[in-house]
Amino acid sequence: MVKSSAPKPDLVTRDFTIHISKRVHKFQHKRRAPRAIKEIKKFAQKAMGTQDVRIDSGLNKHVWSTGIKNPPVRVRVRLSRKRNEDEDADEKLYTLAQLVEVSSFKGLQTESVIES
Repeated sequence: MVKSSAPKPDLVTRDFTIHISKRVHKFQHKRRAPRAIKEIKKFAQKAMGTQDVRIDSGLNKHVWSTGIKNPPVRVRVRLSRKRNEDEDADEKLYTLAQLVEVSSFKGLQTESVIES
C-alpha cells in the first residue's frame, strides 16, 4: 500500500508551548538566555521545516526580561511559515517566531491559527 502524501501548505501558522527550562538546564548562568534563543530557533526549524528562522523583537525581549541568568520557564510561541520576498535568497520560505501572551500554560496544546 503506497501512502499518498498531499503537498504541505506553504503558508501555515501554529501556536506552540516551548519548555525553555528543560532546554537550558545544566548550562552556565551567563549562557542561559542566549541558549534559550538558540533553542527556540532549533525548535522552530524542526517544527516548521525551514532553516531560516527569525525571532520577533517582542519574543526576544520577553526571553531577556528576567535577565541573562533566568529565562522564563515556558513560552507560548506563534510560528508562521512565510514566503521569502528576497529573490536571491537560498530558501523560498522562512519562519517567523512571535510571542503569544497567555495567563496560564495549563491545558494548552498545539493549535493551528487561521489567518484572515
